[in-house]
Amino acid sequence: MKIISTIAFVFVMSIAFLSSCNSSDTNSPTDSDSAKKSTEWEYLFDGVSTKGWHTYGQDTIGKAWKVEDSSLHLDASIKEGWQTKGGGDIITDEEYENFDLQLEWKIEEGGNSGIIFYAHEDTSKYKYSWESGPEMQVCDNEKNEDGKVYKARAGDIYELMPISKNVMRPAGEWNHVEIIANKGKLDFNINGEHVLSTTMWDDNWKQLRAGTKFEKMPGFGTYKKGKISFQDHAADVWFRRIKIKKL
Repeated sequence: MKIISTIAFVFVMSIAFLSSCNSSDTNSPTDSDSAKKSTEWEYLFDGVSTKGWHTYGQDTIGKAWKVEDSSLHLDASIKEGWQTKGGGDIITDEEYENFDLQLEWKIEEGGNSGIIFYAHEDTSKYKYSWESGPEMQVCDNEKNEDGKVYKARAGDIYELMPISKNVMRPAGEWNHVEIIANKGKLDFNINGEHVLSTTMWDDNWKQLRAGTKFEKMPGFGTYKKGKISFQDHAADVWFRRIKIKKL
């Protein structure tokens, strides 16, 4: 009986150990679990390097973009016009068509930035990534002037469409965002709440462009496959836990 009890105890402990090994934080870019074992999610930032990114229109990434505490940080301490010296918009090496993009961002007090998707990297046509791809606004709603402007607040599709309610956290705090773009259907989830839904590339989408600065930018918002870009707007901004799933 003592031998049987011992075998049973060892079996139960083995199951418990295996179970604990399988439960891990899938949101952490430094964990080796879902990023390596999953065939769906791909981390766009590994938490230790800028691999997979480059400055828009260049082969390398600007020195102002740094890896700090498992986050991708734009050090905007040295301004150069409305951008940062050694900065510039950065963009993924790869293009994406239908996807679920998730990440976290935080911004300095009074700061401004953006998450651009479906960006078309062609400097002969577009000087900046936001001239071709729609932008989810990133800013401090309290102390940045855009935070007071309709369709220019944090979370809005810049100049095109506002989010349904303000769920953004203040400057210096992390916000979790999810951009789901699937066969023209576009949805935003911010800090666990669904705040925007629309359809791209239809007649209504064209009307959203009408009367904005983007109306004079040929090709803006028309690309159905493109890159992900983070904007340099001469403000310290941080991005982390950046992952994407192809749909």
